[in-house]
Parts: sequence; structure tokens; C-alpha cells
Amino acid sequence: MTTSQSFERIICGRKLTLETGKLAWQAGAAVTVRYGDTVVLSTVCVAPKAREGTDFLPLTVDYEERMYAAGKIPGGFLRREGRPSEEAILTDRLTDRPLRPLLPKAWRREIQLISTVLAVDKENDPSILSVIGCSAALSLSSVPFEGPVGIVHVGYINDELVVNPTLVELQNSKLDLVIASTKKAVIMMEAGANEISEDIFAQAIRLGHEANQEIISLQEEMAQALGQPKEEVPVIEISAETKEAVSAFIGDRLDKAFTLPTKAERIETIDSLKQELVEALKEDHSEFDILEAFDREVRKLIRGNILTKGERVSGRQLTEVRPLICEVGVLPRVHGSALFSRGETQILTVTTLGPIKKEQQIDGLGFDESKRYIHHYNFPPFSTGEAKRAGVTGRREYGHGALAERALLPVVPTGEDFPYTLRLVSEALSSNGSTSMASCCASTMSLMDAGIKIKAPVAGISIGLVTGEDGKYALLTDIEGMEDNYGDMDYKIAGTAEGITAVQLDMKPKGISADILIDALGQAREARMFILDKMLQTISESKPELSPYAPRMYKIAIPSDKIGTVIGPGGKTIRAIVEGSKATVDINNEGIAIIGSADEASARKAMDMIDALIRDVEVGAIYTGKVTRVMNFGAFVEVLPGKEGMVHISELADYRVDKVEDVVKIGDEITVKVTEIDNQGRVNLSRRAAFSNASETPQDRQPHRRDNFSHAPRRSNPPQNNRRF
Repeated sequence: MTTSQSFERIICGRKLTLETGKLAWQAGAAVTVRYGDTVVLSTVCVAPKAREGTDFLPLTVDYEERMYAAGKIPGGFLRREGRPSEEAILTDRLTDRPLRPLLPKAWRREIQLISTVLAVDKENDPSILSVIGCSAALSLSSVPFEGPVGIVHVGYINDELVVNPTLVELQNSKLDLVIASTKKAVIMMEAGANEISEDIFAQAIRLGHEANQEIISLQEEMAQALGQPKEEVPVIEISAETKEAVSAFIGDRLDKAFTLPTKAERIETIDSLKQELVEALKEDHSEFDILEAFDREVRKLIRGNILTKGERVSGRQLTEVRPLICEVGVLPRVHGSALFSRGETQILTVTTLGPIKKEQQIDGLGFDESKRYIHHYNFPPFSTGEAKRAGVTGRREYGHGALAERALLPVVPTGEDFPYTLRLVSEALSSNGSTSMASCCASTMSLMDAGIKIKAPVAGISIGLVTGEDGKYALLTDIEGMEDNYGDMDYKIAGTAEGITAVQLDMKPKGISADILIDALGQAREARMFILDKMLQTISESKPELSPYAPRMYKIAIPSDKIGTVIGPGGKTIRAIVEGSKATVDINNEGIAIIGSADEASARKAMDMIDALIRDVEVGAIYTGKVTRVMNFGAFVEVLPGKEGMVHISELADYRVDKVEDVVKIGDEITVKVTEIDNQGRVNLSRRAAFSNASETPQDRQPHRRDNFSHAPRRSNPPQNNRRF
């Protein structure tokens, strides 16, 4: 048993506590992070031996949401946590991305990081505590780690930048930047924004990096006091003889491969060269060393050409965007569709509209219980020309879908203005660089093709980076797959002509200076404006009407005292409306009814049925109602659902009536006029008064019988085929 020790700092007016030694004794290292009343336990465990055949850094990160942390019992039949939520998967990625670059690339023993959410106060974000906790645990462990890492939120509220606003405050923020840093540089960013300017975003980067230093200092203090001795950093050594042999064999053949116009041709040529190389040198050198040396030659050539000659793969200029092709309405019958191609990257996005009740239900730890705008992203193996397992949604697909969703959310009309659930699906049909940003472009055009009045079109671009010695660097607009693989940065920036709506930054080095990241914002804006212009040449504004195959949604405001009437006991009335009209009806707590149907007549029928339920009887109004009761002194008529009035026998006709049954029977439909509503709420009706307000013949004044008999009041022996049994 170890002794518990705690380390504390005041961060943005709240206490941040790191504690170790109290929980998870058998983990390689364990840190409990508390900020406010949000508590996360982060642990690290390392396998004793490397798995055979592993040729990558085997790091896995799991973020475990526990419903008890928010005082909830999980939904579902089993009432226990099951597969991770989308939010948990995104937090896995958020935790992984700033930590992976700081671990040795040659490490081959499995590292597992697990963050378990133990308590949430709905003010302090547990996801950033996961990053802090895992960074602190790695700092305490024996794993070589070039951290620690600090991470904060930066918001923009009331025209001021705010570090670590509460989750409640972030609801009203124009910016939510999550920025992670080491002591020297920024290591990861992701953001959602409401068309924020590049200048404000640049200020947020600097402020966030500065704020992270106190969190880093706290972890350093903890590691200095309690950290384990670090293991030796593994290094992959390749003999000078192998390097020279590989370089001599390759000659200038790689240069020629990079001039080929397509990805497939380049890969085929490089793979063929690899095979020749291995066959020629395998007797004197190991295959692993040959391939490693070859990969280093490729890396050196690509980066060297960019830095010294300004030459990129496929021959583009540093700021050049690949050829663009934009199309809309590419699929029949769907509610909206668009195809966006940028070079060899191609995305098809399809928009589907549905009723509000089709919102995605969220069983999580946060505020949101549902969402009406849903963006999914699929990345099938054929998009890269590979034959692999299909049908399983990976973390990358969740991340790309969430990024595109975040980019378009600020321009999608609100539920009050557009009472629909929206689902967009982006299909990556061909991939050679930044399919997520292509998804933003295709999604904008798909929404416009669907007739959805978005606030402004959104486009996105990815900016790459190659760094050299003496601070030299080159920023690359619209990176291809090979430039992403051998470059230093993938900086995705999406937005409108007015400003930024979403950002995601990933990198391979151990940090990038804020100056470079800010420099890239301007280059990204130029490319974004160029792409937006091409998109608007294809579709300049949203179509004036929704697709004829999309459901039509209508809103009716129901008075609070009539909500129960419309719903009925046990939902009986509203079910009858749905069954009778074949339309969907959803009523929220404010009494707003959303009626939807692909058939406008069905929607209108449901609206009329609801209107009849909520309307009040008015003096002087004329109604057609059904006779519900017959008395000696008159007849009772249901003029509106659940609302009856009485027609006195003297008001049944414009002639003397001896017996009520001579004129009307139960079930007859008659037209009446409201003559009075007395102080007790009783409704008095007159059929005779209604005659003077309608151009009727005497025959028309006969009641409409529900059995379709003749209008003659005393006709007997009706046709046998019309009898009701």
C-alpha cells in the first residue's frame, strides 16, 4: 500500500488537484484529477514484452464514462454501460493526439492509458482532465515521455477571451478552443466557433498556450517528487553500409516517381522500386533495415524538395489547391445530394430530413440529451484502393464526422426556424488528402441542394507543414496523403467568408510554435475563399423549395391549458390524430406541435384536427356538428371536439317543430350558429339562425344523416345495402 500525496494549483479561480497513491495501486502509475467537483482517474500500464511483428508505437487510449458520475442509471435493457458513446470515442482521440508525438516512435511494448470518469459537476469538462491525468501518469511512469502536457478551453464571451469557462458559459461562447501544449510549443488543437475572425483565433492560441504553463508546472512538481526512473529510449539503428547501398541503388528513380500525376502511379512505381531494392540487397542486409533506409530516403527527398526547391509531390506550388469539381443533385429521390472532388479526393454527401422525433437520443454525462443535426462519415476501403474489412465504424470515422458536423453547425437553421431533424452522410469515395475538409464542402452544397436555408456556405482546407534547420519552414495548402505522411502537421481549418467555424490540428513533431500556426491561418483563409467561389459557381443559393420527397413540417402553438386536451388520456387523442391523418405529431414542453408528412394533405388534416381541439367556441360563429343527444326540449350538438351546445326545439327549423325527432336524430350532422354563451359557460345554438347566413334551399336544410339515408325526415325502410349493423 502506498501513501497518498496531492499537488494543487489554482487554475482560473478553481482548484486543480492531482493525487496519486490512493487509487489503483497495481497500475504502472495512477493519477486522480479533480477540478471543481469533476473527478477523473487516469492510469497507465505497460506490457513487459513487445508483441512479435509490431512495427509501430502500440499506444491505446480508453475513456470510460460511468453514468453514476452524473447520478444517472444507464438506459437500455441491461441498465449498465456498454459500447462507448460518441463523446467517449472523441475524448479517446482528444487524449491520444497530444500524447502520442511525445512518446518514442521506436517503442514496441504496448502502452494502455485508461481514464475513468468518477464524478461530474456539469461545470468542468472531464475530457480535458483525461488529458491532464494521462500526461501526469506518463510523467510518473517509467515510460520515456517528453511531456508533461497542459490543456485548457479558451472561450470568447462578451467580446473577451476567457480561459477555462464553465460548460454553462461555453453555451454562450462564440469560440470553444481546446488547446494542448508542452512547455515549449503547441501540440494539439481543436475548436468550434461561430464565424470567429482569424485575429481573435490567433489571440486565443497565444492565451491558451500561456495558460497551459501552470498546469505543466504542477505536473513537473509531482513527477520530480514521485516519478519513477525512466527506461532507456529505444533507437532504430541502421548501418552506414545499408544506407549507402540503398541510396546508390535508388539514384534518381525516386525523383521520377514523384513527377507522376496520380497517386496510384506513384505508389505502383515506388512499390516496384522497393521490391527491386529488397531483391538486390537482401543477401547482405536485413529486409527491415533496407525498408527503413528506403523510407528515410523517401522522407528526405520529399521534405528536401519542398524546403529547398518549393517543389511538391505532383508538381504543385506551395499554395496551390488541386483542381475542383462540384456537382449537386447527383442522386434521384434523396432529399439533397452533392459531389465534391479536390484532386483525387472525392466526397459524396447526402442530406435526409425527418421529423423532430427522429433526433438522436444521447445517454451521456453532459447537458445534451438529444441532437437534431447529425453528421456521419464513412471511409470504405475502396476509397484508398485497398481490400480490407468493411462495415466497422472506426474512431477516425467518428472524428471526421464530428469535425464536419461542428464546422456546419453554426450555419444550420435552428429548430425554431426549421423544425426538422437533419442527417448528413459523407461517403469518402476516393481519398488522397483531407477527406474531412472535403466533407464540409460537399455537405454545404448538399444542404443547399436540399433547399435548406443555411446562414452561409462553409468550406474547409488542410494546411501542411515541413520544418527544416535554423527555423526554416514551408506551409503547404491542400496536402496530399504522401505529404501528410511525411510532413509535420495536418491543420484543418473550416469556415465561411466571415470567419472560422471549426479547427483540428494534429502533428508529428513534439510541438509547433504559435507563430507558425498563426501564419497558417491567413494561408488557409485564401484557399477557403477560392474554394467557396468554386462552390458558389455551382449553386449560388439554397433551392427555393424542399425536395418533393422530403417531409413537410408545420408548427402550431398550443395554449398550455389545451396541451392535455390534444394529447388525451394516456395519449389516446394524439394517437388518433396520427392514425387518422397518417402524419407525425410531436409536442414539446412549451406546447409547440410539429406536424410532419411527405404528403401535404395528411399534414393539413392533422393540423385541422388539432385546430379543432384547441379552438374555443365563439358567439356568432357557424359550425357543422354532430347530434350527440336528443331531449324533449331540444338537441345537443358537438360543434368542436369535446365541446357541446344545445339547440332548443324552437330553434331547430324555420317552421314549428312538434317533436325533436321529426327533424334530427343522434348521429346527424347539422349546421348551427352560436347565439349565446351564458355566464356558466353553456353554449346555446340555433339551426334556424344558421339558415339566414347560408344560401340553402329548403331541401338542403335537412340534416345529413350518418347512415346516408334520404333527407326526408320520416322515411322508413331505407335501402338494405346501406343499413348499419
